[in-house]
Amino acid sequence: MQALQDYLAMGGYAAYVWPCFGATIAVMIGLYITSKQRLAKLQSEVAALEALDGPRQARRRSSSEETR
Repeated sequence: MQALQDYLAMGGYAAYVWPCFGATIAVMIGLYITSKQRLAKLQSEVAALEALDGPRQARRRSSSEETR
């Protein structure tokens, strides 16, 4: 048990080390959340653009088939 306490004390630097670990974890979680939100937003934008472009693509295909 003493070895664990010594490890967690970090040789007297625990007051600096553990907050840095906590800040790093908080930043990583924040980056993960914002990345997931941005991905979802971009995917919905792409889906909306593809839905708008769908009839256009069908017209292009049918007009190119008529010229053959």
